[in-house]
Amino acid sequence: MRWSETAVLVIAIVAFLGWWLWVAANRLDRLHRKVGAARAVVDTQLVRRATVAAELATSGLLDPVSSVLVGEAARAALSAGGTDAETSPALPPELRSLLADEAPGPVQRSSLSERIGERGRIETELSQTLREVLDEPDEVAALRCEPGGDELLDDLGSSWYRVQLARRFHNEAVAQTLRVRRGPVVRLFRLAGHAPSPRTLELDDEWPDALGRPGVRSADAGS
Repeated sequence: MRWSETAVLVIAIVAFLGWWLWVAANRLDRLHRKVGAARAVVDTQLVRRATVAAELATSGLLDPVSSVLVGEAARAALSAGGTDAETSPALPPELRSLLADEAPGPVQRSSLSERIGERGRIETELSQTLREVLDEPDEVAALRCEPGGDELLDDLGSSWYRVQLARRFHNEAVAQTLRVRRGPVVRLFRLAGHAPSPRTLELDDEWPDALGRPGVRSADAGS
């Protein structure tokens, strides 16, 4: 093989390798953007669930103790979600005032893992609090009979269901991204760059049985 033919072959191999690495890097970048978009959806649904829980706590439908417990858990979840208490029109005035009156603590830097872990813990507490309050089917049925109660519980159920779906999609996207990042080519050529390794969002989002799945209760009632 002549020198010119060898040079052409080497250039072709280098060009193919560069194209292959470019494709792999773009795929990894798309996966990271997919994780980011999925996380934004999860955050939106978690804030929606906390907002509805706050509305339930301030609706006057719950007993005083339950109202305080749900309100505190919802307040913590809204704060963890970065909700602007002063400008968010979706929040009940009582919760908006409570959040706005909180004295801001010192700003502390924390890792991505710590922030995700803290968010999961706070959302878990909201789930557990709501399950305790909505544990008895008879009490839930009585709440639905109150003016506005049926709509509030349906909104809570709908937002909770979306939280479960969004978190599942997010965690699947994270798992897919981590599998690609662990690949030998990605590690050898450092295709991930300085992008932080994504983390799954782990929290207790088990459903209160007495609340009923969205659409199931209405279908059963109409049969």
